[in-house]
Amino acid sequence: MKQVSNMAITSNGSLATLLVLFIISAAIYSGAAQFAVQSQNLVADNVSVVEGETAIISCRAKNNDDSVIQLLNPNRQTIYFKDYRPLKDSRFQLVNFSENELRVALSNVSLSDEGRYVCQLYTDPPQEAYADITVLIPPGNPIIESREDIVSEGNETEITCTSMGSKPAATIRWMKGDKELQGRSKVEVTYDRMFTVTSWLKLTVTREDDGVPVVCIVDHPAVKDFQAQKFLEVQYKPEVKIVVEFPVGLTREGENLELTCRTKGKPEPQQVNWVKVDDDVPSHAVITGSDLFIENLNKSYNGTYRCLASNSVGESYDDYILYVYDALTTTLKPTTTTTTISATTFPSDIIQDTAASTEAASHDSRAGAEAQRSVDHAVIGGVVAVVVFAMLCLLIVLGRYFARHKGTYFTHEAKGADDAADADTAIINAEGGHNNSDEKKEYYI
Repeated sequence: MKQVSNMAITSNGSLATLLVLFIISAAIYSGAAQFAVQSQNLVADNVSVVEGETAIISCRAKNNDDSVIQLLNPNRQTIYFKDYRPLKDSRFQLVNFSENELRVALSNVSLSDEGRYVCQLYTDPPQEAYADITVLIPPGNPIIESREDIVSEGNETEITCTSMGSKPAATIRWMKGDKELQGRSKVEVTYDRMFTVTSWLKLTVTREDDGVPVVCIVDHPAVKDFQAQKFLEVQYKPEVKIVVEFPVGLTREGENLELTCRTKGKPEPQQVNWVKVDDDVPSHAVITGSDLFIENLNKSYNGTYRCLASNSVGESYDDYILYVYDALTTTLKPTTTTTTISATTFPSDIIQDTAASTEAASHDSRAGAEAQRSVDHAVIGGVVAVVVFAMLCLLIVLGRYFARHKGTYFTHEAKGADDAADADTAIINAEGGHNNSDEKKEYYI
C-alpha cells in the first residue's frame, strides 16, 4: 500500500514539475517575442562620409509612447539625452528632436570618429538600434610612370600607376585612346590602416601609337573622374615613297627623268641614298639629296632604281622600275594610193590619257605601254580606213567606165552550104539572099 502511495506522489510531482517548466517557457517565449516586437520599434541607418565632411545620425522611434531617446558614441558615452548634450564636443549639433526622432550632425569627420553609434529607447526593457559610421578617405593624386620615355616600334613597354593613402582601397583601370586595357594590380595596407594600390600595364607599341594617351583611371567612392595620363612616344623606321616629277607620260629615248624620294620617320631619316638594283647608276646621273636626275634617256638605263632611307630604328626603301620606250615619231609614210596622209602629232587628249594611266602606277614606267599600244592602233586603223575608201572609189570608177563602153558584133553563116557541091558554090549561094538571115549578138562587158 505504501509503495502504491509513493508512486502516486512521485507521479504527481513529475506532472507539477512539467507544468512549472511549461509556464516558465511560455513566459520566456512571450517576453522574447515582446522584446523582438519592441526592438523593431527603433530604427537607425548606417552612414558613409568622406573625411572632413559632415555625417548625419538619425534615431527614429515608431509609435513612441513618450519614451526617452538618447544617442551614444562607440565608447558608450552619451552624446545626446533627449535634446541635451552631455558630451563636450561641439562638433555634434542637434538637427531635430521630437518624440519620434533624434537627429544629430557630426561635422569635420575624421578617421577616429569611425565606429558603431547606439540609439537607445527607454522602454521596459530598453531598446537599441545601431548606426555604423564609415569614414571614406580619398586617394592622393595618382602617379603614372613608364619604364622608358621613348620606345621603338615593335618593342614592349611597361607603365605603372600608383594610388596612395585611400580608404577603402581604390580600383585602377587603364585606357589607351578609346580602348580599355587590362593591367595587373597589387593592394598594400599601411600602418595607419590606409591602402596603397599599384597597377602595371604592359603593351607592345606600333608607330600608330605615337602621341596616343595612356590613361590611368582611379575608381573610389570618395572621388569621381580621378585620373592621370601619359602620352606614348614611339620611334619608328622611315616611310619611303618615290614620286615621278618628270616626265608626266611615258619615258622615251632622248627625254629626261627626274625622281624625288619622300621620307618620313621618327627620328627623321639621317641618310637617303639612290642605287640601281643589280647594276650601277648611270655615270652622268645627278643625285642631289633625295632627288635623282637622268638626262637623255636610252634603253641601256632600263632597270630598278631604289631609294633607301635609314635612322636609328632601321632602314626602309622604295623601288621605281624604269622602262625606256622608242622616241616619239611625228610622221607616217604615205600609202600607195593617191590619198596622202599629212604629218601629224598625237592629239593632246590622247597624251593626257596616257599621262594619267602612267601616273596611276608611277613606280613603273612600263605602266603606260597599254596606252601607247592603243594610240598606235588608232593611227593604223585610220590609215587602213583611208586605203579601203580609196579602193572602193577606184572600183566604182572602173565599173562606170566599162558600163559605158559595152559592144556588139554580127556573124554571118552561109545558107544552103549543105546543098552546095563545094565551098565556092556555098559562098555564091550565100551572097544571094541573106537579108533576112538571123543575127547572133554577143556582148562583152
